[in-house]
Amino acid sequence: MKLLATFPENYELIDAGGGKKLERWGEIITIRPEHQAYFQAALPLNDWKKQANWEFIPEKEGALSGQWKALNNSQQRTWEIAIENAQFQLSLTSNKHLGLFPEQQTNWEFITQFLNPSKRFLNAFAYTGAASVIGRLTGAEVIHCDSSKSIIEWAKTNQALSEVTGIKWVLEDALKFIQREVKRGNKYDLIQLDPPAWGIGSNGEKWKLEEKLAELIQSSYELLHPKGVLIINTYSPKLTLEKFNKTLQLLPKSAHILTSSELWMHTLSEKSLFYGLLARIQKIK
Repeated sequence: MKLLATFPENYELIDAGGGKKLERWGEIITIRPEHQAYFQAALPLNDWKKQANWEFIPEKEGALSGQWKALNNSQQRTWEIAIENAQFQLSLTSNKHLGLFPEQQTNWEFITQFLNPSKRFLNAFAYTGAASVIGRLTGAEVIHCDSSKSIIEWAKTNQALSEVTGIKWVLEDALKFIQREVKRGNKYDLIQLDPPAWGIGSNGEKWKLEEKLAELIQSSYELLHPKGVLIINTYSPKLTLEKFNKTLQLLPKSAHILTSSELWMHTLSEKSLFYGLLARIQKIK
């Protein structure tokens, strides 16, 4: 099954191809590497560069780190964008990311519709806190968990820009925090997981998604209230939808899978890009 994500406010995926994608973030247009864009772009690269303000140049082919090259005399490296009644800071980072994942619009819409002031929301692997801020705008109690201090500081900036307060910040390994919450007997109405494909933990331990996914999902499921919902996003080249579904089938019979699909987004030039896998699971008793 394929789920098509729509553009969030003030964002456009203009074109993709040749291992790159052309995007508009408010008034700033960027060119970034994209290994899923293995096809030919609709527009010539010269046309891209006439439009763009910045292009990310990897240190070597396939590398995550690199530098941004200014195009058309651009100088602005940090700016703001409005999405879903919230305000977010974007910034050129050394790993090609800007601070938002626009394909998450489909989850932001769900969060807005599902949460209310009576509910608790845990955003784990929470990055710069877009989902946390959008969740807090509903009046829900929000717990934001991430293992990076600098990323949490960025999320706090987004909270301030969006003129909300009260998000609870947890600087900790997400899986360890979730397992401790299970032992403490705490419960949540909504949990969102957006784990990296791989990484190094706060104490130097190695993280590989395919090795931890089943444990992460099962522990998170235990934290849900009856009728609570678990959202899981994954983006790993080693994890197919078939393997993902097999992992989901390990959950108890009280689990009802609302959505299990590939996540895609269309460009304005009518190309299609794959953005990983998405599942939403509801506890029915």
